[in-house]
Amino acid sequence: MKLLQVLSRMILRLFGWTLLDIPQRPPKSVVIAYPHTSNWDFPLALLALAGLPFQAQWVGKDTMFRWPFAGLLRLLGGVAVNRRERTGFVDLVVDEFESRNTFHLLIAAEGTRDRQEGWKSGFYRMAMAANVPVLLSVMDYSRRELGLLAVIDLSGDETADMERIATIYEGRKGHRHELASPIRLM
Repeated sequence: MKLLQVLSRMILRLFGWTLLDIPQRPPKSVVIAYPHTSNWDFPLALLALAGLPFQAQWVGKDTMFRWPFAGLLRLLGGVAVNRRERTGFVDLVVDEFESRNTFHLLIAAEGTRDRQEGWKSGFYRMAMAANVPVLLSVMDYSRRELGLLAVIDLSGDETADMERIATIYEGRKGHRHELASPIRLM
């Protein structure tokens, strides 16, 4: 694992990226990846996870998990989700949090690389139901920084919580910053 961490850090440094980390990580969290505006976000996120090191599973649309890549994506921590219909995914994730001592699930709250009217609420519902904090991660192309920014406990007041999240992400820009969705729940 050390070799992968060193190699990942070298690759990121070679391309001018700085890894960010927080002083203390919680044992469980829903991790938000924001902004998500480019296909480049995926390989950078994998390098950041390996470079920190930070073991997290991540959510991807089920259409990514087809042959010949399905096995590799699962090995890298991928969890397929069908976004076309309700599948009880939030409840499954809550059960997973309850059954483990440590568990981190990385989610692109926007749900897509295209600009939306706001964020999908699944991350919020998962964190509240499982009673775990939200860990905010970033890929800031303007500053060439990626990694973990902050950990927050949700209050249940969606408006106040989203305002707090927006303040933390203020000024952070994705690769195609015009595609970043506003930080509010849809």
